[in-house]
Amino acid sequence: MGETKPVENSEKAESKKAAKKEAKKAEKAAKKAEHKAASGQSQSVVADENDVSVGKYGNLPLIRSDSNNTNKDRKFIYVKEVNKSLAGNVVWVRARLHTVRARGKQCFIVLRQREFTVQLLLNVSDTVSKSMVKFASNITKESIIDVEAKVVEVPTAVAGCSQQDIELLASQIWVVSASAPQLPLQIEDASRPEKSDEAEGLNIRVNQDTRLDNRVLDLRTPTNQAIFRLEAGVCRLFREVLTRKGFTEIHTPKIIPAASEGGANVFTVSYFKGSAYLAQSPQLYKQMAIAADFDKVFTIGAVFRAEDSNTHRHLTEFTGLDLEMAFNYHYHEVMLLIGNSFTEIFKGLRDQYSTEIQIIGQQFSVEPFTFLDPPLVLHFDEGRKLLAEAGVEVEPEEDLSTPAEKLLGRLVKAKYDTDFYILDKYPLAVRPFYTMPDPETPRSSNSYDMFMRGEEILSGAQRIHDPELLTERAKHHGIDLKKISSYIDAFKYGCPPHAGGGIGLERVVMLYLGLDNIRKTCMFPRDPKRITP
Repeated sequence: MGETKPVENSEKAESKKAAKKEAKKAEKAAKKAEHKAASGQSQSVVADENDVSVGKYGNLPLIRSDSNNTNKDRKFIYVKEVNKSLAGNVVWVRARLHTVRARGKQCFIVLRQREFTVQLLLNVSDTVSKSMVKFASNITKESIIDVEAKVVEVPTAVAGCSQQDIELLASQIWVVSASAPQLPLQIEDASRPEKSDEAEGLNIRVNQDTRLDNRVLDLRTPTNQAIFRLEAGVCRLFREVLTRKGFTEIHTPKIIPAASEGGANVFTVSYFKGSAYLAQSPQLYKQMAIAADFDKVFTIGAVFRAEDSNTHRHLTEFTGLDLEMAFNYHYHEVMLLIGNSFTEIFKGLRDQYSTEIQIIGQQFSVEPFTFLDPPLVLHFDEGRKLLAEAGVEVEPEEDLSTPAEKLLGRLVKAKYDTDFYILDKYPLAVRPFYTMPDPETPRSSNSYDMFMRGEEILSGAQRIHDPELLTERAKHHGIDLKKISSYIDAFKYGCPPHAGGGIGLERVVMLYLGLDNIRKTCMFPRDPKRITP
C-alpha cells in the first residue's frame, strides 16, 4: 500500500504540469487572437493597458485610396523645408527610415527624403511610452513612415544630416510601408565616396553589378538622385534652347522596315508575318521632315544599336537627342548653331544645377567642365597636326582611333582650356554614303564631330539632298540600292540643303560630370550582357 502513494503523487504532479501547459497554450492563443483582432482595426497598435502612447504608433493599414480615411486632409512638410524658422511647431513628415539606433530609453532615427535628411528623437516620457520607443527601434531600414513631431533647435550641429540646426521630437510614428529586413545593399555603403585620392573605405564599395541588380535601392542614394535630375535638366535645356531657335519637336517610329544606318548592328524583331528592325537612328525621318518643309526639327527618343561592345561608353539602347535643320548656303550655319546650343546647355547646367553637381562631387571626383563661348572649331588637319606634334601620326584619309581622340582632347584642353570643341572636315572615306563631299577638297567632307573631355558626343554632317548624287555615292559604297530606295525617293520632289547630328544623352551627362562609366548615367542600362531589371 505504501508503495502506491508516490505513484499517485507523481500522477498529480504530471496532471498539474499538463494543466499549466494547457493554460499557457490558452493564454498564447488568446494573445494571438487579440493581435489578429487588432490587426483588423484601422490602425494596429501594441495592446497594453498601461501604455500612454496607445493610438500614437503602429502599422497603418494598406493605403487603398479609401474616401473615408480620416487622415486624408493631413498636411505634410518636406524634409528640406524643416529648419530653424519652424522651431516650436508640430509638423507631419513622411520619409524613409534611413538609420535607427536605440540607446536605453531613447531611439535616434535619421529620416531621408531624396538627398535631405533630418534626425528624429524618441524619448521615454509622460507622453511617449517604452513600448512606443521599442516599436520605433524595431522598424526596418528603408521603411516609409509617417511622423508627427515637434521641431526643436539644437545647440550643436547634427552630424551626418542635411538639416543640421534642428531635430524632431516624435509624438506619433506610423509605418506606411515596411521594408524587408534583409537589404541586398546598404544605402550608406552605396553612398560612400569613391575618390581616387581617398584611401579610407576602399573595401566597403558596392560593385556595379550589385548596384544594377538592385537598381531600385541604388537609385535612392543622394548621388543618383542628383545625376538623374541633372540628366532631366539636359533634356529640358535641349528642348528649351532649340524651341527658342524655332525648332519643332517631332516623334519618329522606332519599328522600321530597313536598317537606319545599314550594316549588321541592328536588332531584328518579328512583325506579324514578316520581320522589322529597331531604329538605329531617326536619320531618315528627320530628313523627311525637312523635305516636308518643317525647316528645323528635333526629337528625343530611344535608339538601338546591336553592337557587341562591352565598354565604359557603349549601350545597346540609349536616349538620342537628334536634330536636323535646313540652311541657306553653308552647313556651318547648322554646325555653329549646334555648337552654340551646347554652350547654352552647359551654362544652364552650371547655373541651375550647381547643387546637384556639388552632391555628385561628394561621392565622385568631378572636375568642373570648361567650355568657350563661342565654342572652339578645329579643322581635321589641325587636329592631325596637334597629334603629330605629340608623336601620333594620323593619315589624311584615316579616322581617329579612340586613344587618338582622348589624346587630342587632352592636347586641346592644355592649349585652349576647353573640354568641348568641334572637329570639322572629316575625311570623306570614313563617313557614311549620305555625307556631302567637300566641293573644294575631294578627300574631305562637309562633316563634323563634337567632343567632350576627348570623347565624341555628336556626329553630324551636311546630308546629300540630291537623289542622283545620293545614288552615285551609295553605289560607290557598294550599297544595294533596292534596300535604300525609300530613302532616296524622299528627295525626289525637291528638298532644301540641310545638316544635323545625333547626340547620346547618357554620354553627354557622363562626360559633363567626368564619370567613368555610362551605366552610372543610364537609369536601367541595356548592354550585351544585361537586359534586367
